[in-house]
Formats: sequence, structure tokens, C-alpha cells
Amino acid sequence: MNRHEEMRQQVAEFHRRHPEVWDMFVQFTFQMIDRGYKNYSVNAIFERIRWEKDSVGGDGLTSFKLNNNYRAFYSRRFMKMYPDHAGFFRTRQQTSEDQSATAMRELTPAYYA
Repeated sequence: MNRHEEMRQQVAEFHRRHPEVWDMFVQFTFQMIDRGYKNYSVNAIFERIRWEKDSVGGDGLTSFKLNNNYRAFYSRRFMKMYPDHAGFFRTRQQTSEDQSATAMRELTPAYYA
């Protein structure tokens, strides 16, 4: 397993526990498409999800609410699920594909205490 597959598993587990995040991602992305955007920022979509649903993934004290590592996976999933909008999010090669798995759990705020 490489780092990419490791992160993919983490995203899948998060998605299983929080399917509402995907629903919000799709809703907010289509809002931007409906406004006429041909491309948009996955970062902006994630920040809006954080703004709209402050409690996603935890209480804000013991775990990250929405991991930035998920952005690439959510944007690619959107474009795969809605091929008419392929290219809406601009993507780069995921360098994690060339890295070894870390076997580390996801970091939480407790890690930085």
C-alpha cells in the first residue's frame, strides 16, 4: 500500500461516518456551476462546508472537522460522478501515489498540545 491508498481509506471512512459532507460538497459545487463558473476552487467549497456546518467530524477540540487531505479526493469524485463537469476543479498529479504508506493515524488537535 502507498500513501495515496492509505489516504483513500481515511477518506472512505470519513465519508461513511459523515455522508452529509458529500451532500454539501455537491450542493455547493452545483451552486457555483449554476452561477456560471466554468472552474472553481475546491478549497473554497471546503471552507464553505466548514462555515456552514461547524460541527462536522467532531467537537472542534478532539479532532479536525474536515481534513484538508480530503480535498483532492472529493474534487475527483465529483468529476467522476458528474462527467459533464469534468475539469470543473483543476487537479494536479497526487504525489502521494509515489510515497510509501506512513501507517500513522490522522492528526488531531491533541497531537499539537
